[in-house]
Amino acid sequence: MIKFLDLQKINLVHQDEIENKLLEVFRSGWYLLGNEVKNFEDNLAKYIGSTHAIGVANGLDALRLILRAYIENGVMQKGDEIIVPANTYIASILAISDNGLVPVLVEPTLDTYNIDVSEIEQKITPKTKGILIVHLYGRAVWSEELQKIATNNGLKIIEDNAQSIGASWNGIKTGNIGDAAGFSFYPGKNLGALGDAGAVTTNDENLANTIRAVANYGSTEKYVNLYQGLNSRLDEIQAAVLSVKIKYIDSENMRRKEIAEMYLSGIKNPKIVLPESPQNKNEHVWHLFVIRSSEREELQKYLAEKDIQTLIHYPIPPHQQKAYKALNDLTFPITEKIHAEVLSLPISPVLDDQEISTIIAALNDF
Repeated sequence: MIKFLDLQKINLVHQDEIENKLLEVFRSGWYLLGNEVKNFEDNLAKYIGSTHAIGVANGLDALRLILRAYIENGVMQKGDEIIVPANTYIASILAISDNGLVPVLVEPTLDTYNIDVSEIEQKITPKTKGILIVHLYGRAVWSEELQKIATNNGLKIIEDNAQSIGASWNGIKTGNIGDAAGFSFYPGKNLGALGDAGAVTTNDENLANTIRAVANYGSTEKYVNLYQGLNSRLDEIQAAVLSVKIKYIDSENMRRKEIAEMYLSGIKNPKIVLPESPQNKNEHVWHLFVIRSSEREELQKYLAEKDIQTLIHYPIPPHQQKAYKALNDLTFPITEKIHAEVLSLPISPVLDDQEISTIIAALNDF
């Protein structure tokens, strides 16, 4: 069986370093808000190029906390609108609605799967206060047009950077091109913890301070609460693991790019639509390699019979979920086409060339 993602194998590559760090944390007797979290925050900020990095409990909380902090700081208020791609994982939408803000969905482009920047401006109203962009599947989305739209309309740009750590745009890493960014370190991400973990990066000191407080019960001083806060803290164990693994993120992303190039050059079946590869290879870190087929169910079944595991990211778009009944009557044809046809192939730094060749051969024989 060629697994979609062999997490055990991925982490065993770093076994000795991780075990040593875990033992250090265990013996330290300090398990929350200690040196390991501070060390990882420093490492992440340095890697991304941001002034601030704040470790939080998970990727959804990272986005929730950014928007909550903007509300606490008076930049936004409940009922304001946030533009967000219709083609995304539901967490991007949840972060908005959880704060009493209104998600305004925009179609993606069919070539990049990312938000269609040319469609944003027509969705802006007097209540629009931000654009939440999603670097989906690991591909950076940015443009001078996007920046101009935000600047001219006084909008904040929040990056959902859950899938794209290491990607960059014109030499600036995602997570440092908007006003603030949320990261997920869910185990399956390019930089994955051994459990749930997340972070926020920003160059806005006031925002960073508010996020830190809100994430810690609304407190900057023990038993003194400035906000009706949350409990969303990165723990010492996950921070220690992430400090080990962040050292290897560039080399592991490079292997993902090599695999993507093998797929792109090797898959010739006309029944399969390949993802577009950007001219600047640094814009994509290939968290997922997503193909499309009008015969997706048959293709997935066929690959399973060949002992090749695949997944669908994602089968139901957010606007068709029961959780968002108010959006169920909306129609987004491009998003719906994507969700009906996408299939994610195995891609990870521990896959070998023979496994990739086996997958390519199977796809070409379908």
